[in-house]
Amino acid sequence: MLILLPPSEGKVDGVHLNSEWVDELSFNSHLADRRHMLLKEIGMPIPSLLVSPAIDIYQGVLYKSLDFRSLQQTKQQVTNSQVIIFSGLFGAIRPLDEIPNHKHKMRSSDWSDLLPAALSGLESELIVDCRSSTYSSVWKPNPAITVNIRVFQEISGVRSVITHMSKKYRGELTRALIEGPTLHSPHDLSQGASELFETQLHPPASGKPWILDLIIGS
Repeated sequence: MLILLPPSEGKVDGVHLNSEWVDELSFNSHLADRRHMLLKEIGMPIPSLLVSPAIDIYQGVLYKSLDFRSLQQTKQQVTNSQVIIFSGLFGAIRPLDEIPNHKHKMRSSDWSDLLPAALSGLESELIVDCRSSTYSSVWKPNPAITVNIRVFQEISGVRSVITHMSKKYRGELTRALIEGPTLHSPHDLSQGASELFETQLHPPASGKPWILDLIIGS
């Protein structure tokens, strides 16, 4: 199982120096040159930046719901192997990759040409896509095994899209997937998510991914 996450608008500063942090990022064989170019473009002095693992830098709603540091050590390692975070500045990284506090918008022109090769071979039996459209545009995995997560609120039978707070429920789902048994199919995912939420699974159509709706009551 592979879980795709967006980054977080809310961030904190790193806590230590590591002059080699850029060259230690995941997927560097394909992405290093672009990362260095963007860092130079925005004037970030690589050797003097304070860094920490990305999972500690990101402090938004999704990451607070995931609450990575409260997971057992073995589950933290599972998270690092099963989660990919998409970033406007770094392309794609793992949760334990060290990065600085930063701000840079995702631009498809920066990454859509590089990420398919960088992430080639990572597709598994099941890909859970918790990204927003801004981040999903730069890498589109095999739709037959990919499930996009949507979040709705239902009040008195009327269903409406949840925007900002949808991140909270995506974080809760991510944590449940990390702590639970390995899932192998969209139907497994729907069944597992139904322990937390009311769910509705939509099969793929016209080359698009599966869709799993999480339905939040009033």
